[in-house]
Amino acid sequence: EQAGMLAREQEIENLQKQARAQMLLSDEARTQSVRAESAYTHASAVLIDTRSRAEQATRRVHTLQMDVLKLSQAMERFSARSNQIREELAEIDAQIDEQRAIRAESEASFEQHDAQLADMQASHEDQQMAFEGMDAKLSGARQQLRDLERAAQEALFAERNLAGRIDELRRNIQMAGDQSERIAESLENARAELETINEQTANTGLQEALEVRAEKEQKLSAARIELDALSAQLRQFDEQRLAAERSLQPLRDRITECQLKEQAARLNQDQFTEQLATAEVDEAALAEKLTGDLKPSYLQGEVTRLNNAINALGPVNMAALDELTAARERKTFLDAQTADLTDAINTLEDAIAKIDQETRALLQGTFDQVNHHFGELFPSLFGGGQARLIMTGEEILDAGVQVMAQPPGKKNSTIHLLSGGEKALTAIALVFAMFQLNPAPF
Repeated sequence: EQAGMLAREQEIENLQKQARAQMLLSDEARTQSVRAESAYTHASAVLIDTRSRAEQATRRVHTLQMDVLKLSQAMERFSARSNQIREELAEIDAQIDEQRAIRAESEASFEQHDAQLADMQASHEDQQMAFEGMDAKLSGARQQLRDLERAAQEALFAERNLAGRIDELRRNIQMAGDQSERIAESLENARAELETINEQTANTGLQEALEVRAEKEQKLSAARIELDALSAQLRQFDEQRLAAERSLQPLRDRITECQLKEQAARLNQDQFTEQLATAEVDEAALAEKLTGDLKPSYLQGEVTRLNNAINALGPVNMAALDELTAARERKTFLDAQTADLTDAINTLEDAIAKIDQETRALLQGTFDQVNHHFGELFPSLFGGGQARLIMTGEEILDAGVQVMAQPPGKKNSTIHLLSGGEKALTAIALVFAMFQLNPAPF
C-alpha cells in the first residue's frame, strides 16, 4: 500500500509538473499570440504606411513626369516660335537685300537721270520760249473766255426779254380770245332777239318790227366788224408770238455754243496752268521775258520731247528708304524676341536637366536602399536563399523594375515563376524593405 501511495504521489507530482508545463506552454503561446498580433498590427500599419509612401512617391514621380512633359511641350512651342522667328528674320534679310538692290538701282537711275537733267538744262532757254508761248496762248484763252462770258450774258438778257414779250403776247391772246367769246355770245343773243323780233312782227305790226330788226341788224353788223377786228388782232398776236419763238431758238443755240466754248477755254487754261506749275516756272518772270508769239508746231514738238524725256525717267520708288528703315526696325524687334526666346529655352533646358538629375539621384538612392533591405529580409523569411531588384532599362527614369527571387533549393527566377505562398512572402519582404526607408514612429 505504501508503494502504491508513493506511486500515486509520484503520478500526481508528474501530473502537476505536466500541468505547470502546459500552463507555461499556454502562457508562452499566449505571449507568442500577442506578439504575433502585435507584429501583424505593426506589419499592417507598416504596409499601409508603405503603400501611402509608395503612392506619394508615385504621385511625386507622376508630378515630375507631368512637369517634364509640360516643360517639353513649352520647349517645343518655344522651338517652333524660334524657328518661325528665324524664318521671319530670313525673309526680312531677303527683303533688306532686295531693298538695297532697289536702292542701288534707284541711285544708278538717279545718277543717269541727273545727267539727263543736266543735258535738259542746256535747252532751258528754248523751254522758256515754249512756256512764254504757252503763257501768251493762255492769256488769249482768258480774253476769249471773258468775251464768251459777256456774249453769254447778253444772250441771256435777250432771252429773258423775249420770254417776257412772249408771256405778254400770250396774255393778249388770252384776252382777245375771251373778248371774242363774249362777242360771239352777244351775236348769239342778237340772233335770238332777232328771231324774237320776227315773232313779234307777226303780232305787233310790220313797221315796228322792221325798225327793231334794222336796229338789231346794225348792232349785229357792228358786232361782226368788232369780231373780225379782234380775230385779225389775234392772228397778228399769234404771228408775233411765233416770230419771237423762232428768234429765241438761235439765241439759245448761241448760248449753248458760248457755254461749250467757255468750258473748252477753262480746260485749256487749267492745262496750261498745270503745265506751268509742273515746270516750276515763275509766271511773273515769264511775263517780263515775253517778247512775241511762237509757232504752235514748234511748241507742240517741244512739249512732246519734254514728255518723252520725263517718261524715259521711269518710276522711282521714293518710299524705298522708309520701307528699308521699317524693315530694319522689324528685324531689331525680332532679334530681341529671338534672344528672349533663346534665353527662355536655355533656362527651361537647365531646369529640365536639374530636375532630371535630382530625380535620377533620388530614384537611384531609393532603389539601392530598397534593394539592400530586400536582400536582407528575404533570407530571414525563407530561411535562406536570395533576392534582388533589377532595372530593365539603361535610363533610370524610363526603366522598369523586375523582382528576381531564389528561395532555398530553387533556381534563381522571376517572381512570376514562384508559387502563391512564395510570392506572398516575397511581397512581404519587399514591403518591409520599402518600409525600412522611413519606419513609422511606434
